[in-house]
Amino acid sequence: MAMYWLVQGCQPGDSLVFHYSGHGSQQRDYSGEEADGYDETLCPVDFQTQGMIVDDEINATMVRPLPRGVTLHAIIDACHSGTMLDLPYLCRMNSRSGQYAWEDHRPRNGAWKGTSGGEAISFSGCDDDQTSADTSALSGITSTGAMTYCFIQAIERGHGTTYGSILNSMRSTIRSTGDAISGGPVTSLITMLLTGGSMPEPQLTSNEMFDVYAKPFSL
Repeated sequence: MAMYWLVQGCQPGDSLVFHYSGHGSQQRDYSGEEADGYDETLCPVDFQTQGMIVDDEINATMVRPLPRGVTLHAIIDACHSGTMLDLPYLCRMNSRSGQYAWEDHRPRNGAWKGTSGGEAISFSGCDDDQTSADTSALSGITSTGAMTYCFIQAIERGHGTTYGSILNSMRSTIRSTGDAISGGPVTSLITMLLTGGSMPEPQLTSNEMFDVYAKPFSL
């Protein structure tokens, strides 16, 4: 598995990046770790024969082995991807303050989901109970993963100075595009809105809480 290869032999000073753009799903959690009762899963091309990759396995493979001095950034563009790395802290938009704020998502059964001293941070395209979108409205050319496109745009437009500025830029792009494409080609994003779904909300998870508006972003 590529996840094993990514972290195998990593040394202090290494910066690791894992990007996944594809299908995501959920399955019932029987361990008591998940507050909503569901594990999040990735669906690789062979998932129908080899099975889905569960967030517990992703955490055990890429997160827990990270030694001190190593940083892992994951960029997950998939449905139900909010806590795909099973990291203990989730940063999401607080509707009252209009600011991103941290929530404690450590498992209720006390399971350890942190690292071995390293740093693990994950950007995801939506919350655990949301579906992510593919749409041609963003690029104007071809259908792309909305989260991946918005992440790249945030960096290219100079909004990648801090984690908070990236999240704000991604959220703004998704919402402004959602308003602009009414009457355009029917995409999964429009379909989701018309069927009563909620707008995808970019999420950030980490093994430790930090000031997202002060911490510089660097891969």
